Amino acid sequence: MQSNEEILKFLGEGAYGYVNLVRFTNPSDDGGSSFLSAVKNSYDEDYETLRRELEILLQLRGSPRIVTCFGDSLQQGLSSYGNVVHKLRLEYASEGSLNAFMNRYADRKLPEPLVKDFTRMILEGLVSIHRHGYVHCDIKPDNLLVFPSSRQDSSSYEIKISDFGNTLEVGEVPKFWESEFPWVGTPIYMPPESVRDGFADKGIDLWSLGCLVLEMYTGVIPWEGVNINLLANRLRCGKAPEIPESLPSDAKDFIKTCFSRDPDERGSASELLSHPFLPRPQVEADDKKTSNSFMLKLFKLRVRRRSSNKKPTADAVLVADKKLRFFPAKATQFKRTLNKVLRFKTMMPMKISTDFSLVCVH
Repeated sequence: MQSNEEILKFLGEGAYGYVNLVRFTNPSDDGGSSFLSAVKNSYDEDYETLRRELEILLQLRGSPRIVTCFGDSLQQGLSSYGNVVHKLRLEYASEGSLNAFMNRYADRKLPEPLVKDFTRMILEGLVSIHRHGYVHCDIKPDNLLVFPSSRQDSSSYEIKISDFGNTLEVGEVPKFWESEFPWVGTPIYMPPESVRDGFADKGIDLWSLGCLVLEMYTGVIPWEGVNINLLANRLRCGKAPEIPESLPSDAKDFIKTCFSRDPDERGSASELLSHPFLPRPQVEADDKKTSNSFMLKLFKLRVRRRSSNKKPTADAVLVADKKLRFFPAKATQFKRTLNKVLRFKTMMPMKISTDFSLVCVH
């Protein structure tokens, strides 16, 4: 016997359907057990998009940073107007979207510890998505859901990635991309290559994350006041949203990394998780600044090494001599960094951990 459904309220509407909060009750259970679900409804013309979203969610099932879907197939029903709708049952986020959550704070600015926690959680979700060969293509506050934390030893809130309606496989060209309207996802969160190339690359999600971190700090959407035509021109020129000088230095460096004009220089979601901007519980408060400085050097060295594996472009060849003046050879740079670490180890008291994992760079 199927469970009874009771629509409690309308939650929102998107490009591919609308979402209701539904209570499901099991009539065969003497105790009348029930649970809440956010049910996404799509009409026949958007059936394929909803079916593909279910397929992706099933592959990502089990990831703690991805919204959970219930069941292994879509359900069918009728809308309030009698039209056939296809339903995708998802876990309900009682705190709403990140956009709604930010609106509760003065000027929409989140406390810095929360910004860092949310950023780490989003990156963990992106690691799962990218490992499965997908690019979300629409990371923004409306597509991130906030939940009360299930763990007492962590942040008071958790965040999960939702809405995979625009998700593409790596390298896939969206059917709706056109030169007249050159956007892979939501324009204000898209990188320069989105308007130039029109195909899905993992770096798209990292640029969007940079926009998101900036918005959580400032409370202001990226490119506020810039019309869509001017925005396209700015992105074609490789420009990025302005980063206020008032932000902490490690936050600015993290955002600048996400805003690298070359997607490869942004690194990967896994690499960004090791950026010193993100919280490290094992680092003592009194030596956190020193440790972060060391980690930042290793992080930048790793990203530069990753980018150097690319075949150089003509422009890169022309400016190679200039670059060498600013960046010493990797072996020399690593040796200098290692010497600093060794001196740091000698100077530190024995009770302070110096358990650094060093990797030799050839």
